[in-house]
Amino acid sequence: MQTEPDTEKLKKMIARTVATHPVGRNLMLIGGFRYRFLNSSVRTSDDIDYHWQGDLSEKQAELVEHFNRILLPEVNRTVGYDGSAAPCTGPDSDSLSVRTVNLAFWKKGIAFSSIEIPVEITAIICADPVCIRTVTGTIYATVSDADMIESKIIAIFNRVILKHRDIVDVFLFKDSLLQNSSQRLAAKLQRLGISNEHICKRADDLREHSEYQIRAIQDIIDTQFDSVAANQINDAGGGRMILRTVLDILKDLGVAV
Repeated sequence: MQTEPDTEKLKKMIARTVATHPVGRNLMLIGGFRYRFLNSSVRTSDDIDYHWQGDLSEKQAELVEHFNRILLPEVNRTVGYDGSAAPCTGPDSDSLSVRTVNLAFWKKGIAFSSIEIPVEITAIICADPVCIRTVTGTIYATVSDADMIESKIIAIFNRVILKHRDIVDVFLFKDSLLQNSSQRLAAKLQRLGISNEHICKRADDLREHSEYQIRAIQDIIDTQFDSVAANQINDAGGGRMILRTVLDILKDLGVAV
C-alpha cells in the first residue's frame, strides 16, 4: 500500500482543523486542493484556498492565531514537524482581494524536510448557497460544483497573470457546468466589471500565443498529475488537446468567441 506523502497529510490536517473549529465557520473550500480533496482530482495543489464573504484581514488574523494555538501543536504531536504560521508580508500581500497565511513545517536536524503550505482567503461570486460535503464524518463547507467551475473560468480572465492551472481544472471538471452556466457567467462577469474588451483580449492571447500556453499546460501535466492520468492525457494530445478543448468550451459558453 502506497504511503501518503507528508505534504498531502499536512494539507488534510489543516483543512480538518479549520472545518472542526469555530474559526472555520462559513469558510468555504475552493480551488485546486478542494478539487483534489473532495472530488479526487488527479492534479495536486500547492496551497489551500477558502472563500470568505467577510473581512479578509480579520479572518487572516484569526487563522494565524488558530494555527499557532491549535494546529501546530497537533502537527508536532502527531507527525513530528515543528512549524510556524504568519500572515504573508511579501509583494502579494498588498492585494485587496486575497489574504494569505504562510504555514511552514520542518523536522529539526533533518535536511530538506521543510514544507510550505500557503492558506489563501479570497472572495468569489457565488450563485448557489453553501454546499456541505463530508469526508470520514467530518463536515466541510464548500461552494457548489457549478460555482467552482465557473470561478475557474472567471479566473482565466480576471487574474492579472494567467495561471494555467485554471485552464487545466476547467478541462478536468467541465462536466460540472450547468445548462444555464453561460447566463450565470455573464452575470458574474458583469458584477466583477470585467469588460468584453478585456475578455476578448485574453482570449486572443490564448490563441495567438498558443504554443506558449501549451508548454505551460504541459508542465502542469508533467509535474502535478498522477502518473497514470498524465500518461492518458499525453496519449490523447497532452497540453495541446487541453487548450483546444477549453477554448471550445469558452466559445460554446459565449465567453470568448
